[in-house]
Amino acid sequence: MRKIVLATAFSLATAAPAWAALPNGAPAPAFTAQGALGGKTSTFSLTDALKKGPVVLYFFPAAFTKGCTVEAHEFAEATETFKEYGATVVGVTAGNIDRVAEFSSVECRDKFMVAADPDAKIAADYDAKNQGNPAISNRTSYVIGQNGKIVASYTDNNPDQHVQLMLNAVKALHTAK
Repeated sequence: MRKIVLATAFSLATAAPAWAALPNGAPAPAFTAQGALGGKTSTFSLTDALKKGPVVLYFFPAAFTKGCTVEAHEFAEATETFKEYGATVVGVTAGNIDRVAEFSSVECRDKFMVAADPDAKIAADYDAKNQGNPAISNRTSYVIGQNGKIVASYTDNNPDQHVQLMLNAVKALHTAK
């Protein structure tokens, strides 16, 4: 009986969540997308951003919803710290470019680019597509090293830990140089 209880406890403690994310060390799929920074539209290229340093890529389900707004505010507040470590922050959502442009200015406080992923194709490439509603993404954050490999990932519908965990990963990457 004790073996069954221990085995159950171990499996619960090590069980993966129902959603997936690309594992550390996996190549990050390159993408280019229409986005906005401070309400002004432009094109975001992961390849170009990686030439400058690591990229913090975070997927969020929908602009102007409670959790996504909280997360955008937290990333906006931390953007300067990410920049100190050479990292670029970019958010990606399944919204259209007009909605993304407004969100980048209002909720992202003109601090970082938000890219539109209307078909959730980028989310699918990053295993961040929501299983219950495939038209949107899960709340998944990544740090991508300059070598184009995933350094860290985190998926949780609660926005509370995303910024801190990604900042910790960027700091560790910077220290490892």
